Amino acid sequence: MSTEIRLAFAHPSERAAATAPRGPLDRISLRDHIVEVEIGAFQAERGTTQRICFNVVVEVMPLAEPIDDDVDRILSYDRVTEAIAHELSAERLNLLETLAARVAERILAEPQAVRAFVRIEKLDRGPGALGVEIVRGKDALHPDVQGGERPHPRLVYLSGDAIASPHLSGWIDQLQTRKRPLILCVGPTGLDVPQTGHAMTQRRIDLLAIEQNAWVLAARDPRCVVVSTRTELDWAMKNGQISVWAPSKIVLDAVDGPSAKPSDAVALAAWFAATFEAGEMMVIGADLPAAPGVPLRFVPVEQKDL
Repeated sequence: MSTEIRLAFAHPSERAAATAPRGPLDRISLRDHIVEVEIGAFQAERGTTQRICFNVVVEVMPLAEPIDDDVDRILSYDRVTEAIAHELSAERLNLLETLAARVAERILAEPQAVRAFVRIEKLDRGPGALGVEIVRGKDALHPDVQGGERPHPRLVYLSGDAIASPHLSGWIDQLQTRKRPLILCVGPTGLDVPQTGHAMTQRRIDLLAIEQNAWVLAARDPRCVVVSTRTELDWAMKNGQISVWAPSKIVLDAVDGPSAKPSDAVALAAWFAATFEAGEMMVIGADLPAAPGVPLRFVPVEQKDL
């Protein structure tokens, strides 16, 4: 077997050694770390857990000074397992590739880390292990990953009457002058929603009804951009884009999902506001939810100034 083929299936520690850049680098490794989690793009993988195995190697810069047996001066193994746990708890993912990239990015945010080798394998999808392996270097890390916390947005819920209001553009003008990123949430359209009598399918239909109204709002004002993923929302908040939340993906992929039903759209928006650590939620033209988990302010539809 050629060296290239052997290394393709070797443990990441061998890959790291074979591709090491010039100059001394230390390595820490995590082998055969197995976690049971819900993940996968197929419908059959929803609502059930499966075992996935992590093998991770992190190349780190040696410290110039002696470590003096002080755990606070090194990149601890705990940082690797914490990176895995954090990304698994953030949201349900479809792809191992996405999970591997996020784990690598979180590890590389550590000051000492230089390169990360991340191999993830599904152990229960066939007779063998099915997986991916990625290599990421600190030089390829996006600046947004390296610096700063996620901003605390201002979230505004718009009722159907608010979307149709002649004050809509003026409200957006006022909100746009304020420093916080702006995310808009809406409820379902006024159209009749099909009733299935089945909780899971009804949930999806009710979420899609909200998304229909998100597109109605986007048609009313071109500054409003419909977004559905955390990545899109993070980018929008950092780049001054006004987002309209399409809730299906984030709600369905939430590890600790909302107790509010999609039919209670204001309470669902309040859950989203708390999840994204919004500084405030303004509700225009709808009743305020109980126990929202975020500061609330009611605005009547006829009020012109916010």
